[in-house]
Amino acid sequence: MLSAQGQAPAAPDFPDLPDKTVIAVFDDGVQMTLGEYKTLFAALPGNQQAMVRDRKAFLEQYALMRKLAHLAEEAKLDKTSPNKEAIEFNRLYLLSQAEMNQQIMGVVLQPEEINAAYEANKERYKQVRVKAIYIMFTKAAASQASNGKKLLTQEEAKAKAQSLLSQIRAGADFAKLVRENSDDAASREKDGDFATLHPSDQIGNEIKSAVFALKQGEVTEPIEQANGYYLLRAEEVSYRPMSEIRSELLENLRQDRFRRWMEQTHDSIKVQFPSAAFLGAAPQVPAPAPPK
Repeated sequence: MLSAQGQAPAAPDFPDLPDKTVIAVFDDGVQMTLGEYKTLFAALPGNQQAMVRDRKAFLEQYALMRKLAHLAEEAKLDKTSPNKEAIEFNRLYLLSQAEMNQQIMGVVLQPEEINAAYEANKERYKQVRVKAIYIMFTKAAASQASNGKKLLTQEEAKAKAQSLLSQIRAGADFAKLVRENSDDAASREKDGDFATLHPSDQIGNEIKSAVFALKQGEVTEPIEQANGYYLLRAEEVSYRPMSEIRSELLENLRQDRFRRWMEQTHDSIKVQFPSAAFLGAAPQVPAPAPPK
């Protein structure tokens, strides 16, 4: 069964048999075909589907449920409280879920609507390939790194980063400065190649806001992190193509359409509550009279 978010559980591995194959006969003579079993299985919540590892045991349990339900109906237990109320609540719940599934999966999106949504939300799909220079600092007393290099204080590291930024903006070779100054060994070995960043990436807001404000070829101001400063240069600014994000875009549009429908449906509901006491409303205390 699909959830209101439109996510379906993984398809199970059914036997390679025709759907009309009878796979069980219950004690009242009712037969179940493989096709009917598949339909029943699809109606189960995802967590219950995952528990069905033994088809024989599952159908024996299902047969027991049929038997007990039949006995309950003979005793008219479905007509007495609290059973009848529970049955009605579950009926409403299942039908409301079915209607939500129908609404979200029944959304028909036109090509022009998809294209318009891509253009309107293009910044979501922006990507910036960056090079980095990382200047490390220590907040401890002056010391040396394992390679014998003097560790900079935070003030010294910031001053060095600012000096490098001035050199870059004056036309210095960024890759050369990376090789000579960066304390990030992994990117230094690749002339500063750091990452291709996207707005959805789990990165700090300082880095995200600085990087996505860059034009191609521009460099950020020094970005302070826990133990160092970054200078990040936008090597390439581009957008993920429609073909790459089409499924994500369609899902977002379906969810947006579904949310609007849910809001409209919710707003259309009118319920009166004549008893304030039922709602637990606090008693009204008269306001004090103004002084004369």
